[in-house]
Amino acid sequence: MKFPLYFSRKIAFSKDNKNNLSRVIIFIGRLSVALGIIVSLITVSTGFGSKKAIKERLADFSGHITVRSTRSNSSYNTSVLDNQGLNIQKIKTLPDVESVQKYATVTGIMRNEHNFSGIIFKGIGKDFDSLRFKKFLVAGTTPKVTENGFNNDVTISQKVANDLHLKVKDSIVTVFSKADQKPIYRKFRIIGIYKTDIKMIDEQFVIGGINHVRKIQEMKPDEIGGLDIFFKNVNDIDKDFPEIEKLIGYKNYAEKATEKFPQINDWISIFDTNIALIIIIMLIVVVINIIMVLLILIIERTNSIGLLKTLGASNSQIRATFINYTLIIMIPGLLYGNAIGLGLILIQKFFGIIKLNPENYYVSTVPVDLNPVAIVSISLGILLISGLALIVPSYLISKISPVKAIKYN
Repeated sequence: MKFPLYFSRKIAFSKDNKNNLSRVIIFIGRLSVALGIIVSLITVSTGFGSKKAIKERLADFSGHITVRSTRSNSSYNTSVLDNQGLNIQKIKTLPDVESVQKYATVTGIMRNEHNFSGIIFKGIGKDFDSLRFKKFLVAGTTPKVTENGFNNDVTISQKVANDLHLKVKDSIVTVFSKADQKPIYRKFRIIGIYKTDIKMIDEQFVIGGINHVRKIQEMKPDEIGGLDIFFKNVNDIDKDFPEIEKLIGYKNYAEKATEKFPQINDWISIFDTNIALIIIIMLIVVVINIIMVLLILIIERTNSIGLLKTLGASNSQIRATFINYTLIIMIPGLLYGNAIGLGLILIQKFFGIIKLNPENYYVSTVPVDLNPVAIVSISLGILLISGLALIVPSYLISKISPVKAIKYN
């Protein structure tokens, strides 16, 4: 074993550290490291967890990628999807694609004696994945659409249900209007209530049969307003987006889930800045404390430094000894910090103790994401940067004279 590492381990585990200033200094160093690890882990896990949760909610409701006609523009009344160049079967066979669902939308107004609410009626087909949607349901179920005739069952959001004082099995009249035409009235039966916690969705969307939209929009029986494309992994959106664009034809366009609501996309992008800022601040705090620990240990062990120099140890060997000594001191702080930080994260993951206002944060509980790579990277990063930061202050050792050091009291 090399001398610096051997000697640093000897003094790190020496019983002499238990009754002098070192004990307090070591405790402060370890505490700062543990707190830095805890705060960094919580910041990264909640930041990445929030980004992932919001993206997944957006994607699971309306598709990771949506395909619409260019004639629809930003209108919620979808135009007929153009078939020229559109290859739905090829899209379904892409390795990362899990399912493809057809839909059409039209705007309307739900009203009763209590209130009224402007809605977007999203007509779904028989390929609708009710199992994927199940996570959003707070009561009832989703319409079972066969596309043979008209199904008058609908699933509404909890927000719309509260505004109109509706519950499962209630009926509600909806008014649809088109330019230069008389209003069209439809009576629907509520069979389900959902909640995504995303305000822009919960305030507007109602799920029902696609044939109602076809009738109102004067579409043919086999025509659709768009496609919702779902991937096996939400992180594949950016990778597969160019491939999807090649298969939809030039008269249609593809849109990512996060692009539908720019304000949510802006909100998500803030997480990266906040995560980086908090980790940098915690890293600075840890490094400052560890440098302080090193300097005090050098001052306290001036006699030992002088003795080592007298016995022939070089400045580089003594510097390496004290840097190793300080890093060894950090290890218990890393272990305790990871244990406490991961414990708090797991408690939040399984019990959801900390709640949020979904109107402001788009989720009702603080989501966490346990990423092993991030967890290991935080600990190794703090250890490595601290080691590099200790190199410059360790040069104080070269200024210590062996003769004066031995006399130092």
